[in-house]
Amino acid sequence: MKKINIGILGYGTVGSAVDTLIHKNHALISHRTGIDLEVARIADISPKVHHPKLVRDAHLITEDPNISIVVEAIGGIHPALDLVLSAIKHGKHIVTSNKELIALYGDRIFSAAEEKGVMVRYEAAVGGGIPIIGPLSRDLLANDITEIFGIVNGTTNFILSKMTRDRVEFKGALVEAQRLGYAEADPKKDIEGYDASYKAAILAGVAFGAQVDWKNVYFEGITNISQEDIRYAGEIGYVIKLLAIAKKLHGACDVRVHPTLVPKDHPLATVSGPMNAIYVKGNAVGELMFYGQGAGGMATASAVVGDIIAVANDKSQITNYKQQKIKIKPISEITSRYYIRLAVPDRHGVLSGISKAFADEKVSIETVVQKEIAGRVATIVIIIHEAKEENIRKAIARLKKMRVVKQVNNVIRVGL
Repeated sequence: MKKINIGILGYGTVGSAVDTLIHKNHALISHRTGIDLEVARIADISPKVHHPKLVRDAHLITEDPNISIVVEAIGGIHPALDLVLSAIKHGKHIVTSNKELIALYGDRIFSAAEEKGVMVRYEAAVGGGIPIIGPLSRDLLANDITEIFGIVNGTTNFILSKMTRDRVEFKGALVEAQRLGYAEADPKKDIEGYDASYKAAILAGVAFGAQVDWKNVYFEGITNISQEDIRYAGEIGYVIKLLAIAKKLHGACDVRVHPTLVPKDHPLATVSGPMNAIYVKGNAVGELMFYGQGAGGMATASAVVGDIIAVANDKSQITNYKQQKIKIKPISEITSRYYIRLAVPDRHGVLSGISKAFADEKVSIETVVQKEIAGRVATIVIIIHEAKEENIRKAIARLKKMRVVKQVNNVIRVGL
């Protein structure tokens, strides 16, 4: 039986779950694969962590000649990047769940790995336990993947689902997410869209065979979504979801993250709570959806251990060693339909001025609906026909200067 010694960097939620899963399913894995997985050493600097195989100096793992696979479960960039590069320098294969590390420094890591002839695998970096990187880079290779989009952040999906179901405002839903452990004490990376943008860059890179520079990925979070937006979207047949979207264009790609009005009859609309779902369109297979737990220790460990087994079996590398850089289309050039919520004076002639501002910027209004009136201020919701983002932004800038517009409350893209 082939024995594989593993070193785990970081013994938090993911690292401890990987150790637990290897121990718990050791006999099953050995029987199915003929591989004896052994966690040889664990590195963590937290005084709260105690383990018979614990070391405080992570370099005792990255430089250990008896360890062949290093699992990076620290998260973030520092010291994860330096330790991963140290492990590669010493001939170790890398398995990581660190989406930020791969999105921001993947090219550097892959180049170092290529030079040393080792593998880098990162299935758990997107979608937690959902298998998506493997299928894209192996099972769907015969397809020209034209689009990949979906819900890739469980925290924001839980918050938006709770706002929709329980009619609470954003802050109340966030507090509940923190109470249940779905959101961190500092939720910035989730609610402002950073986490989803890292995953969008990774998905686009694998799906399109391209090097995607995260710095060019446009992203918005959900902090500006109100109960009004949730309610009005529902009245016209939509739910609001934070989507990561990647589309292949001629010689470029469109990669972005933002709240989106999703039609209620689309499969993504029914994905609720902290669950994730990723939708893939291929020219041979058609449309697929991958659904499941996008976070959590054991779900993520499932993907990590799957990568460990693949490396131990000398499976092909999941990297972008040979991929070419691709241009990411600026957000100003994309086209979409739009939902716009305005606060305006409740008086005659307001709509004519607003309509002219849109028309002057070559933006066509699909529908206008007047909603609540508070005092002498009315809320109106406008749905825009497909238009160029640049033109929408110019029109919105004009509206903000108009005396008949008290406030532009929100602008949300509509449709997939």
